[in-house]
Parts: sequence; C-alpha cells; structure tokens
Amino acid sequence: MSLVRLNIKGISYSQTQNGAYALLLSEINGKRQLPIVIGAFEAQSIAIALEKEIKPPRPLTHDLFKTFSEHFSITIKQVIIHKLVDGIFYSSLICERDKIEEIIDARTSDAIALALRFDAPIFTYKNIIDKAGVQLTPKTAAGMFDAKLSNQEKTTGSESTKEGSFKNIPLKKLNEMLEDAVKSENYEKAASIRDEISKRQ
Repeated sequence: MSLVRLNIKGISYSQTQNGAYALLLSEINGKRQLPIVIGAFEAQSIAIALEKEIKPPRPLTHDLFKTFSEHFSITIKQVIIHKLVDGIFYSSLICERDKIEEIIDARTSDAIALALRFDAPIFTYKNIIDKAGVQLTPKTAAGMFDAKLSNQEKTTGSESTKEGSFKNIPLKKLNEMLEDAVKSENYEKAASIRDEISKRQ
C-alpha cells in the first residue's frame, strides 16, 4: 500500500469532547485532512514542539524520551499511522539504532509529539486517508476548530479565552507575562501571549 505524507495543519480545543483537543493533519500533496481527537497533555506537548520559542523549565515526558533515545543512539526515522479501528488511529514509530531498524507501537498523539522532536516525517496509508480524510472548507474548519488553521498553529482553548484579549497590554508587560506563563507551565496561555507579541513585531 502506498504511503501519504502528512503535516500538522492545526490543533485546538475540541467542542464535542470535554477535556480533549482536535489535531488536524493535512496531506502534503492533496486537499484532504485527517482530524484526530487527542488528550490535553499530548496536545500541550505538540503545541510546545511547534512553538520553538517556548522552552519548559523542566523537560516534558516527550522531551525526556528524546534525550533518553539520543543518549543510547536511537533515532526515530518516521511515524506511520497504519490502522483505523472504531475511530481509533494506531501508529508505529520506525526507529533505528546501529543501522538496525525496529518498529514500536505507539499512540498516535505520542507518536506525533515525538516526530516533531526528532524532525521525523509523518505518514499514513492511502486507504486510511481515503476512509477518514475530509476536505474542509474555511467555513467548515472554523466550525470544527477554534484555532486558525496554519502550519505553525498553537493550542488555543478555554484557558486563553479566560485570559481575554491581550491587545491593550504593553509589549514589555506581555514579555513578562510570557515568562511567568512558561515558568508556571501554563503553555496554552503562553502560546496566546506569544501570538500577540508576534503580531506586533
């Protein structure tokens, strides 16, 4: 079966499942997109990997896994979403050590969080994208996802809504708030503040 390469199109708070997030993967050479529901921790980890300027004060689980793997000369070459059963996506990590390849089963959300950290490509099989892929118009996408769909989308959710708009806050104060948000590991708030700072630069 032929493989289809995917990239991360967007990530946002799910309107249909409390405490869950919606991850949107898009085929690189096509118009279809693959929506996947993931947990809050994994969404946060993916958002941090996308937001290069946010550095957690302590390593997250996926960061620790990467450090551990590098210490033992293990690399992740690619991630393959290989199965879809009852709405659940199954994935594999294609790893390599000493030129020997191993395949490790993983949850899709964990696999993608690790793929970002290892700069590994993400693939799925054509029959999966044929079965579960959707073509979202901008209007449909707005209804499914809170976040604007862009390649560098960050997590936006209930926390950022609670914080309200940052438009009237001076830039110096925003930078202080960003630092505090990272220190307190409130990455959703940090991503929202970073977006506002980026708009002004």
